[in-house]
Amino acid sequence: MAASSKSSESDDLFAMPGLDRGAPKKTFPHHEMMPQEAYQIVHDELMLDGVSRMNLATFCTTWIDPYAELLMAQSVAKNIVDKDEYPQTAEVERRCVRMVADLWHAPHPENAHGTSTIGSSEAAMLGGLAAKTRWRKAGGQGVPNFVCGPVQVCWEKFARYFDVEIRQVRLRGDRYTLHPDDIAAHCDSNTIMVVATMGQTFTGLFEDIAAISSALDEFQSRTGNDIPLHVDAASGGFLAPFTAPDLVWDFRLPRVKSINASGHKTGLAPLGAGWAVWRDVGDLPQELIFDVDYLGGNMPTFNLNFSRPGGQAITQYYEFIRLGHEGYARLQQAIYRVGEHLAHGLRKTGLFDMIHDSSPERGISAVCWRLREDPGFNLYDLAERLRSRGWLIAAYPLPADRQDETIMRAVIRHGFTHDMADLLLADIERCIDQLRKHPVSVPLTREDAGGFTHSATAVVSDESIAHARDLRK
Repeated sequence: MAASSKSSESDDLFAMPGLDRGAPKKTFPHHEMMPQEAYQIVHDELMLDGVSRMNLATFCTTWIDPYAELLMAQSVAKNIVDKDEYPQTAEVERRCVRMVADLWHAPHPENAHGTSTIGSSEAAMLGGLAAKTRWRKAGGQGVPNFVCGPVQVCWEKFARYFDVEIRQVRLRGDRYTLHPDDIAAHCDSNTIMVVATMGQTFTGLFEDIAAISSALDEFQSRTGNDIPLHVDAASGGFLAPFTAPDLVWDFRLPRVKSINASGHKTGLAPLGAGWAVWRDVGDLPQELIFDVDYLGGNMPTFNLNFSRPGGQAITQYYEFIRLGHEGYARLQQAIYRVGEHLAHGLRKTGLFDMIHDSSPERGISAVCWRLREDPGFNLYDLAERLRSRGWLIAAYPLPADRQDETIMRAVIRHGFTHDMADLLLADIERCIDQLRKHPVSVPLTREDAGGFTHSATAVVSDESIAHARDLRK
């Protein structure tokens, strides 16, 4: 019997026409579908991404409270560059800049030059551009360079995109970070800055920024070259002020001219929030500033992006005023305690040496370890087994010249609890037991295991870039 047109239309979502075929994948779709159909298709595909809170490879916020979510939703149509149309959003951004400058001990936070950005990578590039411009204005000629230790890939991109030579100090001995005695051999009159890191990407360790500053003081006394410091505080900038307040790394050091940080990491803001702040007004050259309309006048701006959402800065301000110094200290100290608990559990296995054990004086809230000996499997094998339980934990080689050493790192963030750490430890022990009972015949490699480690490989090598630069001379 033929079904009526009424009965052929099911009220059940999963019997609707749009879900009776695969999702469009290769060409622009011709037909439209109901919004609930499109939503369900996208929602179901994204289930394959897994649970973001179990991703301990990322540094970024994976949990925000309901009021922050509400503010983000209410701000979705606000373009932060439109200062005149959204003047209160502009005011909130300026308040955040002053608060961050005060947190990092800028000499005059009430007049600080700074900006929100789409993340710390943009903020880092702004700091580099300001340093390059200052160097040019002071008479610098030729190819500028900057000196750093192991850094996040944004600095390699800065070097490529803005024609600056990166002098990346290779690891040696038992070192995991840039050390003060590495500085002099790599700096010269064309060095626009030294980049020191508060929360090194590979291990989570802090570099000794006060000692690096002293080494640059000594270098200036011998050579006359006054080289500024830029601090990449992508992860540590919203940790150290609350958990290691006596650690001197920020604008308390006169040589520190600029700092970048991610609000969407330990600042607890949603993804897409970063901050760049300069020590004094003169440290951000006027040549890089543009004016936009603001309440019938002008407001200076300095960004690589133009149109972008205002919700991230708004939500960052919400977190600042909700928590204050006391609240941030309470939350960040709790995160470190969870990390210390995880490190203690890993030590008890007897298999691992701790590189960083979530000590607030030594680094960010992260745990980093390596195998003590060969147990018949490697860290890539362990990472792959943990994936079967939903855990994403990065395993990767160290930078040059220690690239033959493989380490593992878990970033402990707001929302990762003591109980979740216990679950992770139980799964690690279970996976180790499975690997021992069923030895791997061919250990996995990094290429086999995959996993994003916040690094990237350039299509064109540094050697090719350097050769092309030499040909231009």
